[in-house]
Amino acid sequence: MEPLQHTTEKTSPSVKIRNPFKPTAAFIGASWFALLTGVVGYCVGLWNAGIALNEKGYYFTILLFGLFAVISVQKSVRDRSEGLAVTDLYYGLSWFATIAAMILLTIGLWNADLARSEKGFYAMAFCLSMFSAIAVQKNTRDAKMFEDKDL
Repeated sequence: MEPLQHTTEKTSPSVKIRNPFKPTAAFIGASWFALLTGVVGYCVGLWNAGIALNEKGYYFTILLFGLFAVISVQKSVRDRSEGLAVTDLYYGLSWFATIAAMILLTIGLWNADLARSEKGFYAMAFCLSMFSAIAVQKNTRDAKMFEDKDL
């Protein structure tokens, strides 16, 4: 049995946005908790790391770059699936930036003079942050869609 689908019309009758349910408060809270856990954990690890300040800056910049990139990917993929205009250039750049952030973190950790456990910690905190940023963006967009519908 398929779940009920909520369909709203935007811009033209040919563009239909399908979203089965409004995100629950529990899912929204869990997404924000995961994002804060990942970002704060990553930053606390950097603060306490025995590495040079320029290395800390590199890893922090990669985190910010990655967060922005995955939000751009989520937005452009979702816009395209809903029939909204997204240029191929923006779509490609958002994917390139996401992959570049992951590769830059991998190269940095591979060559870092850190214990394997520290490298794993940074990798996992980074992945948690990236995934949860996508979930927070999705929830924010879904909740906004339901707010607009209720007006």
